[in-house]
Amino acid sequence: MVLDDPLSTAPLLDDPDAIEMDDFEKSRIPVRDVVAEDLWGDTPNDARDMQRLGKKQEFKRNFSFLSTLGFVSIYMATWEFVLVSLSAGFINGGFAGLFWTFIGTVICYATIVASLAEMESMAPTSGGQYHWCSEFAPPRYQKFLSYSAGWMSTLGWLSSYASSAFVCATLIEICAEIVRPDFGFSNWQYTLLMLGLIVVTVGFNTVGAGSLPALETASLFGHFLGWLLVVIVCWAMCRPLNAPREVFTSFVNSGGWSNMGTACLVSQVTVMYCNLGSDSIVHISEEVEDASLVVPRAMWWSYVVNVLLGIVTLITMLFCIGSLDATLEADAPYLNLFQNTGSSGVALFLTIVVLVLIFSGNITTLATVSRELWAFSRDHGFPFSQWISRMNPKYDIPFNSVYLSSVLTSILCLVNLGSTFAFNLIVSLSLLALLSTYMISIGCILLRRLRGQDLPHARWSLGRWGLPVNAFAFCYSAFVMVFSSFPTSLPVTLEGANWAPAIWAGVLLLSVVVYFVHGRTHFTPPVMFVEGRRVEGVGLQKTS
Repeated sequence: MVLDDPLSTAPLLDDPDAIEMDDFEKSRIPVRDVVAEDLWGDTPNDARDMQRLGKKQEFKRNFSFLSTLGFVSIYMATWEFVLVSLSAGFINGGFAGLFWTFIGTVICYATIVASLAEMESMAPTSGGQYHWCSEFAPPRYQKFLSYSAGWMSTLGWLSSYASSAFVCATLIEICAEIVRPDFGFSNWQYTLLMLGLIVVTVGFNTVGAGSLPALETASLFGHFLGWLLVVIVCWAMCRPLNAPREVFTSFVNSGGWSNMGTACLVSQVTVMYCNLGSDSIVHISEEVEDASLVVPRAMWWSYVVNVLLGIVTLITMLFCIGSLDATLEADAPYLNLFQNTGSSGVALFLTIVVLVLIFSGNITTLATVSRELWAFSRDHGFPFSQWISRMNPKYDIPFNSVYLSSVLTSILCLVNLGSTFAFNLIVSLSLLALLSTYMISIGCILLRRLRGQDLPHARWSLGRWGLPVNAFAFCYSAFVMVFSSFPTSLPVTLEGANWAPAIWAGVLLLSVVVYFVHGRTHFTPPVMFVEGRRVEGVGLQKTS
């Protein structure tokens, strides 16, 4: 149940290894008085939340509700990815199958978003899932589950960042193909382009970080205006239009599955890609004013609005894209849609609009992964954590984590030099990695509710619906993870196989090894600092 008392009364960790702290660690954790409206831009609620969590405020809270909404909305980019990636799902279900799968998936996935939003309201910290696992898991499993979630979340966001850079490079290639149909990038050109895009995003997240809230607000308006532009132009210019019967009732199984139901369940994976990322804003929650209320509101309403825009965009695409056969044969089905306007100039312009908006989301992605990396290093989750978590005193931004995130992503991009197939294997990790952190953290709070244990106060609360929503979200996360492991079509070939489960299992095994080598003795579980469960003599945690 949810209590009005914001202090957790659960016992301390019962694992001796989980509560050991050396003298150096204690000496770098001074106690900070709760002072509202100080130089960091805290509200009284922010100050109380940070006091309860045992974290020292080290970011300026310069994100308002509007810029926060823009941050998460432009990362999700649902209508943009409906055009860019959802069209790959036409093979399993056809037009009608994809439409109804989209509707069913976004309704089910809403329970995951709501569960994450409530946990964020309880514990508004940049750590996100790994902190929630530490605070809400049963004591004997807190340290290991938290450590595993931290690794999975970081690697999931890194692969997502690399994937987004690849999408932008592909859109640039499509722009060139519109003008010169025989044009194509080689692997080294693709890789250099991705590296160049990463360098630009680094600038926005370091010396340009002060303008990031304004950029996110501008991106929010661009997100809406771009949607209006694409939808209006497609309906006005695309000819011929598909019949409503073909769009809403014509199911086609081209993937070789034994039945239509399985085909549609496999295609839900592409729908998830279009709606993933509501938790991106969680990792900058220590930069948001009144975070325990603003962040969950932004998570929920960005999801609702993005889903509505995505549904309208999907209907537009299904009516305006042309025949299903031509769509399945196209290298880039969304290019069929834009060229169906009858004008190469219009097709080029619409592609550039989508490119600019998705690149704006890349800036958000780097901010997200760097803050998650910083937060996990603050708790000594990685080797060299003291260096990674160091704040730049001039900008109050963790430059080192921004640089490291970009370098690691660049290394992933370099894999594309040798093999695009191998690169796609790596970036396919993002969905399974992030879903696994959702399932673990939601499972932890579900177990506490089933046991009737106390929970911290949530200003954005599910109330009496918390238990059923958490239960459904947990089961649905596991359900989607299963179908995320299926190949796109049958029969399975080496290149057509879904290698994401093998990569995910490898990363999970790596996190276990690193836990016993490094994490067991160095990782500081966030629950150690939480008020009411805090180790005696420990004050507020800060970075070096």
